[in-house]
Amino acid sequence: MTASKRASPRSLGSDMARVKAHVIQPHEYDELPELTDEMLARGKVNKGGRPRSANPRKPISIRLPEDVIQKWRATGPGWQTRMADQLAKVPPR
Repeated sequence: MTASKRASPRSLGSDMARVKAHVIQPHEYDELPELTDEMLARGKVNKGGRPRSANPRKPISIRLPEDVIQKWRATGPGWQTRMADQLAKVPPR
């Protein structure tokens, strides 16, 4: 462990108990802008996540000799992608 590492994670300093206990008062509603049709029309639904791939990967099970797997793993991170690229180059029989 290096000397510069913290012993515990840094806190965000939020006081969630106080936030949860807060009750919105009527005068706080005055600070909110009135929603217009234009504002609602500009709104977008963001579903999140990464975009759908045109060629999505499918999980499969394949049995390979241990030495073959070790050779590919020895090439470093991304070995599965490189293996898939090589397999894609082989013409089907």
